[in-house]
Amino acid sequence: MNAKSTAMWVGLVILVVGLVGFVPALVPGGKVLGLFLVDPLHNIVHILTGALAILASRSSESATRTYFKVFGVVYALVTVLGFMTGTGLFGLLPVNIFDNLLHVAIAALYLYVGFGTKTTAVKA
Repeated sequence: MNAKSTAMWVGLVILVVGLVGFVPALVPGGKVLGLFLVDPLHNIVHILTGALAILASRSSESATRTYFKVFGVVYALVTVLGFMTGTGLFGLLPVNIFDNLLHVAIAALYLYVGFGTKTTAVKA
């Protein structure tokens, strides 16, 4: 799987999670899958992040890798801040241990795809 297809799949998942967050029946107690805290701002962030990943997947390999590098660093920072505060990011986005662990996994994936994989040649 290359960076562009990874961006498309990751983008679709994050976009769907953002949309699901707006369906009260699917987020009992404000938690997706009963684990991950969400609120309207959090959902909007997911929708925008997912849309950007999808857009990146439709552009050049270099642009896609740049998306993964930038957002890999962003997710790493969000993870550190989440673990430091324990309950939220500057009072704007609620987080809990499950969110923090998911952010670790996302940051690792993004940084690996952005920095740790080889560029694939585009076939004509």
